[in-house]
Amino acid sequence: MDSRARHILALERRGLLRGALGLSALAAIQPAAAQAPAPGPGLGFRRWPFTLGVASGEPAPDGVVIWTRLAPEPLAPLGGMPAAAMEVGWEVAEDPRFVRIVQRGTALARPELGFSLHVEVAGLAPARPYWYRFRAGREASPVGRTRTAPAPDAAPARLRLVNAGCQHLEHGFFTAWRHVAEEEELDLVFHYGDYIYEYRGVQPGQPSWGPAVRTHEGDEIHTLDDYRRRYAQYRLDPDLAAAHAAHPFLVSFDDHEVDNNWAGMISEEDGGARFPVAVPPEVFALRMQAAFQAWWEHMPLGRDALPRGPAIAAHRRIPWGRLADIHVLDTRQYRDDQPCGDGVVRPCDAVARPEAQMLGAAQERWLLDGMASSGATWQVLAQQVVLMRREFPGGTLSMDKWDAYPAARTRLLAGIRERNVTGAVVLSGDVHNAWAGDVRLDPTDERSPVVATEFVASSISSGGDGSEANANTPEILRRNPHLRFFNNRRGYCLHDATAERMEVTFRALPHVTRAGAPREDRGRFVVEAGKPGVQQGG
Repeated sequence: MDSRARHILALERRGLLRGALGLSALAAIQPAAAQAPAPGPGLGFRRWPFTLGVASGEPAPDGVVIWTRLAPEPLAPLGGMPAAAMEVGWEVAEDPRFVRIVQRGTALARPELGFSLHVEVAGLAPARPYWYRFRAGREASPVGRTRTAPAPDAAPARLRLVNAGCQHLEHGFFTAWRHVAEEEELDLVFHYGDYIYEYRGVQPGQPSWGPAVRTHEGDEIHTLDDYRRRYAQYRLDPDLAAAHAAHPFLVSFDDHEVDNNWAGMISEEDGGARFPVAVPPEVFALRMQAAFQAWWEHMPLGRDALPRGPAIAAHRRIPWGRLADIHVLDTRQYRDDQPCGDGVVRPCDAVARPEAQMLGAAQERWLLDGMASSGATWQVLAQQVVLMRREFPGGTLSMDKWDAYPAARTRLLAGIRERNVTGAVVLSGDVHNAWAGDVRLDPTDERSPVVATEFVASSISSGGDGSEANANTPEILRRNPHLRFFNNRRGYCLHDATAERMEVTFRALPHVTRAGAPREDRGRFVVEAGKPGVQQGG
């Protein structure tokens, strides 16, 4: 039993989760037919209830999850809704004008779940676009477009996906999401995490990298109401809303959906030198429970992902016919605490611990077994923090990345090599700049075999405008010859996979502190099927 499981078991025994997993929570996710809705606001609302837009996700060959949340006053408690369930209609059509409606039904928007709706639509055809909408009373939602996955035995011509994340509302505009919305023939978007930021950033007049572009309401968040309000602030952004309405999303979380640099059941405030007063695990569990519920409420996820107290099932596999398997990983819930006091430091002895865990034993086994049994050309590891070694000047490493868990990295890479997996491509983010590189079995030996290829997407806005390079970029590339590309602009990563090759383009924006930046490309790379490693693209 790993440390996280022991913590949760102890909390259950002490009664912390009692009630959170009671019958009322289970009833809240039953189909509409199981409960009659209480009288709602009638046929009309005083204000339009679909202020947070629509979204879709979790594409399967025969269905998809469609999402919305009723919030006529999005920053008010419960989004300004009365504390009673309300019936909402939904429709899915083969055309954007809804002439050919193929599925329709009703669902209950419930106060227990923040009036969010997660409709798991089934009975659709594989590998085709659909359009969807909701109706509450006399009000209609925006129309969203989604797409189903190919049939399991199909050989699709291509998979076109975006990897993006790290969107700090205060650091810049979400213009990159507008460009994602406008990407043509996009199959899906992987959001690697840091959808919100839990702390309040720089305020006008404070010394920092620059002035605050826009501001949050409220300081650091801890309660369910706090997290709901923060998600509503982000969801009100029109560029983000446009991207969600245009494409299905696969979503994961990193640290800021809960607390900066959290690990397992351990808060950033862990009793170390930076935070000498520790938050006890049982208290941090309450914050995790609130954060996970708010994340689920605002994401296009199904019932299987509904959190159970301070635990949530986040790792999963999305097959894309025989072309690719997308393994969505969780690098937060099951990892050990960061060693050496966290931060970017010279590694201490604790970094060498042979039992180090990043994915946890069960998830690690699930991933390796899934890749070994897959017949797909590409094995896409969709995860959060950088897997490649990045040694910085002075021999320092980041203790929040895989560099602080080398034994876990070696187990993963050795497992991939032992199973003869040749199409492993790692998608990462978190570090607010773009990287591409070869993932070697021994990252300190350039003669070691290349096991996988990694592409790290820059941030949507976190860190402000950025630059083409940093002062220490030449030194970092010299120390790490397996790193083939670096750029410090904001943006996202576009992946175009066929049975022969994966083409990768780093999309960049020249600025985010002013709205309306154009899209510019900063790098193009290729990975050939069966031959891991980065090659320069055309």
